[in-house]
Amino acid sequence: MSLVTDKPVIDTRLSADHRVVARMGWWAVVEQWVLHMRAYLGTLLMTGIGSPFIYLLGLGAGLGVLVDDGKGIDGVPYLTFVAPALVLAGAMQVASQENTFGVFGGFKWNNLFNAMRLSPITPGQMAGGFQAAVLVRVIPMVAFYLLALLVFGIGRWWGVLLLLPVGLLLAVAVGFCVMAWVSTQKDERGQLSFIERFIIVPLTLFSGTYFPLETLPVYLQPIGWASPLWHAVELGRTALYGAPLTLGRALLHVGFLTAMAVVGGVLSVRHFRRRLDQ
Repeated sequence: MSLVTDKPVIDTRLSADHRVVARMGWWAVVEQWVLHMRAYLGTLLMTGIGSPFIYLLGLGAGLGVLVDDGKGIDGVPYLTFVAPALVLAGAMQVASQENTFGVFGGFKWNNLFNAMRLSPITPGQMAGGFQAAVLVRVIPMVAFYLLALLVFGIGRWWGVLLLLPVGLLLAVAVGFCVMAWVSTQKDERGQLSFIERFIIVPLTLFSGTYFPLETLPVYLQPIGWASPLWHAVELGRTALYGAPLTLGRALLHVGFLTAMAVVGGVLSVRHFRRRLDQ
């Protein structure tokens, strides 16, 4: 009897590993980018701890003194009014920064996305895993801000905690939209810096961050209405100190940010797949 068989030998262990990666590939992406962030962990900790206290002290002891002579804004001290905007603007800036040079570098400089494509990891897992890794950076930054708010006794303690989910939703919405555009860029000629200079900074200034949106000229107010930061700040102020907000407007703000995240996510996955599979 012949012992030779034509059936291929299947490495079941390799097949099992393949299935695990195919199912949990996004987590492998998270681990990779978190390890990558360790290179600038010291800078992240120093800025994350120091910035909240510096901003809150500067605005509270500086500009806040002048504004509070006029009895504050919205019936609360200026520092209470501006605090949610500072927290959420920080979340938006971090998401934008990571999704600008981080995404471009993954395609162009270190080729991590191209290397991942040789594994069972899908473009969707790459995009989603990268955003999850960005949240790993956003959460400590927001947490330091929230700790500062608790130390200074700003707002309601449970309202302070509610700023975290609002900040995460904002970070995902902004992050996916930035990723969707950056993933289409083949070369860097300075255009990546335009996002910070001509989008993030103007949004920070014209989103009712440091003053009510209604005080702007009528022709500038639509900038705020289209700004994800304004929608998040409106939710944040209601959470922190009970700024008036109807249920309908609250749902509108949440829906706007959710729609941004979904559309940006779909476009990001599409652009990742097109670029990696060409």
